[in-house]
Amino acid sequence: MTATSPTLLVTGASGHLGRRVMELLLEARKGPLIVTTREPSKLADLAARGVVVRKADFDDASTLDAAFAGAERLLLVSTDSLDVPGRRITQHRHAVEAARRVGVKHVVYTSLTRPEPDSPITLAKDHWATEQALAASGLGFTVLRNNVYMEMLLHSLPQAVAQGRLVTATGTGATAYVTREDCARAAVAALASSYEGQRVLEITGPSAVTQAELARFAGELSGRPVESVAVDTASLAAGLVAHGLPAPMAEAYASFDAAVAQGRMSGVSTAIADLTGHAPVDIRDFLSAHRAVFAAKGH
Repeated sequence: MTATSPTLLVTGASGHLGRRVMELLLEARKGPLIVTTREPSKLADLAARGVVVRKADFDDASTLDAAFAGAERLLLVSTDSLDVPGRRITQHRHAVEAARRVGVKHVVYTSLTRPEPDSPITLAKDHWATEQALAASGLGFTVLRNNVYMEMLLHSLPQAVAQGRLVTATGTGATAYVTREDCARAAVAALASSYEGQRVLEITGPSAVTQAELARFAGELSGRPVESVAVDTASLAAGLVAHGLPAPMAEAYASFDAAVAQGRMSGVSTAIADLTGHAPVDIRDFLSAHRAVFAAKGH
């Protein structure tokens, strides 16, 4: 670490991704470091390690100038405020405007694969609006369009093994799943880099797989056959609701399948390797490393 190291700020550091980003930054001795959170007490351990911890409420724009003050490069982790339509867009706009006011030079934002206005994904409009806010801000920015986390499969595939069937509405579409760890490493690299321009990067794993391929692989890992069952998105959402998921969440999950079916989630990029110098984890290697999860469900 040198005296000329830019001051880096990470929002949402209490969440899984933001927390991992901070651990990686501390390991690499990237500093000085600031984190913002709704509940600073949750990050007392980071404060004890020399990180400046500040309270920030994205619903209250008046709190953000002080929270962001002194930061040169800022990682805006998308918030989890999905309860009220449009709330997350307002939160993110507040953050972008505050970053511009206090003199942040570059914002790194965790977006979503191909969130264009015609995306069927219910969450896409929040990300698209945030990308547009960044484009209009005049700030330097790096948009990281993260594909679906491989970690999600550690819940859905063992259930499919237990039931003997993987029900999807993805058709023949494929998904370029990526690990949360690779997303965190990409975010660290983008935040700590000297890049000052404006760029949009698709953050993906090294290959795209269909649900039929995943069903076969889950069967191989568990030693039990898993059938891939195709349904439409409405039926998928209804089935999720029948299994206890709230309707808005069920619709959100089903909307991802609709995007996959349209071929929107299958693009593979080299962005992670370009940013970090290391290839992203392959999905087969990832699932094989978690073989025990499948075995536990298979008996």
